[in-house]
Amino acid sequence: MAALVRRPTSGLRLWTNYRFHTSTAPEIKDTGLYGFDHLKTPNGFRRFVDEAIERSGELVNYVSGMPSSAEIIRAMDEISDTVCSVVDSAELCRHTHPDRDFVEEANKASLRINEYIHYLNTNHALYNAVIKAQKDGRSISEEAQRAAHSLRIDFEKGGIHLGADKLDRVNQLQIEVSQLTRQFNENISSDPGYVDIFPASRIPKLLHHLVKPIYRSTSTASRESSKSRGNLKEKGFRIVMEPSTLSSVLQWTSDSEVRKMAYVQGNSVPSANIGVLDKLIAARHEIAQIMGNKSYAEFSVHPNMASSPEVVMSFLLEMSEMVRPKADKEFKGIWDFKRENSGQINGDLEPWDEAYFTGLMKSSAYDLDSLVVASYFPLPQCIEGLKVLVELLFGVTFQSVPLAPGESWHPDVLKMSLYHREEGDLGFLYLDLNSRTGKYPGCAHFAIKGGRRISDSEYQLPVVALVCNFPGSRNSATVRLNHWEVETLFHEFGHALHSLLSRTDYQHFSGTRVALDLAETPSNLFEYFAWDYRVLKTFARHYSTGEIIPEKLVESMRGAKNMFAATELQRQVFYAIIDQTLFGEQPSSPIDTISTVADLKRQHTSWKHVDGTHWHTRFNHLLNYGAGYYSYLYAKCFAATIWQKMFQDDPLSPATGSALRTRFLQHGGAKDAAFLLKDLVGDGILSRKNGNRRNCRLLLLELLEKQLRSHDIGSGGHQWVLPRYGCFLATVD
Repeated sequence: MAALVRRPTSGLRLWTNYRFHTSTAPEIKDTGLYGFDHLKTPNGFRRFVDEAIERSGELVNYVSGMPSSAEIIRAMDEISDTVCSVVDSAELCRHTHPDRDFVEEANKASLRINEYIHYLNTNHALYNAVIKAQKDGRSISEEAQRAAHSLRIDFEKGGIHLGADKLDRVNQLQIEVSQLTRQFNENISSDPGYVDIFPASRIPKLLHHLVKPIYRSTSTASRESSKSRGNLKEKGFRIVMEPSTLSSVLQWTSDSEVRKMAYVQGNSVPSANIGVLDKLIAARHEIAQIMGNKSYAEFSVHPNMASSPEVVMSFLLEMSEMVRPKADKEFKGIWDFKRENSGQINGDLEPWDEAYFTGLMKSSAYDLDSLVVASYFPLPQCIEGLKVLVELLFGVTFQSVPLAPGESWHPDVLKMSLYHREEGDLGFLYLDLNSRTGKYPGCAHFAIKGGRRISDSEYQLPVVALVCNFPGSRNSATVRLNHWEVETLFHEFGHALHSLLSRTDYQHFSGTRVALDLAETPSNLFEYFAWDYRVLKTFARHYSTGEIIPEKLVESMRGAKNMFAATELQRQVFYAIIDQTLFGEQPSSPIDTISTVADLKRQHTSWKHVDGTHWHTRFNHLLNYGAGYYSYLYAKCFAATIWQKMFQDDPLSPATGSALRTRFLQHGGAKDAAFLLKDLVGDGILSRKNGNRRNCRLLLLELLEKQLRSHDIGSGGHQWVLPRYGCFLATVD
């Protein structure tokens, strides 16, 4: 559920064309991070910010002189592009660079440029120019009109239309929200929690690469014998509660006490985020009220296809009621299985049992061995699979590009260009796929440069990075992915293609900069390709024999995936209801998030809440998608419809791929989201009667109900207790 790393949407979506090296010519000159000459050293971030502010200042003066409407929008987009170059580069560096000096300078750059963004967002000369351009819509292109409207809405979401006192207060609150968001994420990173397990034999060998050996002295029979025999050391393991480690421990550890300790500790940190979240909720609610909204949910949802929190919550509550009977049935099945296999006839089914026993049930029902499945997915082969997929669908190829000295941030990073034989290079992709200490703890798509038209003959190519945390090194012959990791890779790749294939006039609309309801649709669509045998057989080969993955094995994988489809859907509905509730209308006294989340879990899931835990303090989607988590379910419905109507019969059809590109992906956010969906798959996907958007909700419910009946809801096969950061299930991306 990933992350797709999004930018603030208030005011300008502030993200020039700096000296950015994208040439694939043989001569490779020294450069800086991501091809920016300024970033050859950590201190280069300072000059990077200085020049961005200097160039933006020139453009602000130009726009203030009220040139033509077309030039206003063009200059506004260049301001956005100039500032976003710094914001995006700093964001990627902060999350991935192993050099602390670079990270610290990126943090400082991020703070400085965000202060400047606040200045831009409150600049009335820019706001008045945008209003002029919007009123003069007939003289500019349709996309420019849309940009003018979008910019005006963004400015007003920042409060520029308010009186001075209210605007000052909104600015203070926006700064506070930014600081709280940063603190929330820093707390997750600095306080992951841990448990120490003795003896070491309680941890399965397949998890030893995820844990740290520790030792403790053991008591001896007597002081005398201790002197003679020396101190004995008992070996154990420290489990640091990072999301992927916690999930692995919960799935593979047979010792229920170890699972319990890991679950409780992993869901009880960081406690500091309880207060941070309280302040964040209060600040966002005050912003919404100043803006004339009843809640932050109303403030956030209104611009999207869903249009109101009432529509969203109605959809979620109906979905919760719809899925409950089947989820309860699955819960009882897991409980019965535990009783039969653990000998605990009267024992309860605990939350820390879910991943372990569902894994056993899948293996038992379909004779699946995760190591056997992973043997068909060496990481290099998976990358080749993505190359084959885009060549067959879109007639484009990914070509390896040598990295210039200074361009990369780690030896594992790969660079590729997306190339079309008639159109040339379409964009550039960095792959940073392997886990390492201090790196962003999940999987995400990071923008570096948005695509935009500079002149009639020149286009600024998009540049993005995919960041994942797969174990091992790309140079190791032993790197093989679990299938859920393959699905994650395809999910994030869907985001990347959305960015790389878009061809918008303005970077404001480039790639994933679309309505929130739509943003996760391409990524969810590409998950389907990771489950289709016709796709898998093009690249999934045994790492040692070269044998193509057996079709029966894939059928078993799909069957296992669908065994607990209702439970997984219920979990996603629960996450979305939490998000809507915490940012909904507030009671007179501050909300207690721990008891609220506990009550919602009891109401909307089949599982119990464990007292003392507060997993939502690690759920960073509350920050990135405040009141927007529902969009993952919308995206799953849209993706399912696109797959069924376009790809199900032939997932590798060039004609279908061309339609996806030309009718959907290439437009980014430059066209209305509903128009793009209708143009791609027909009116049925978003049928509205008399403009009533509730029909969208009803249609989504109908589609989800059909999928639930068929147990094909498109969720991943791995059951997660904590969300994956940056991709579906937690993502979802």
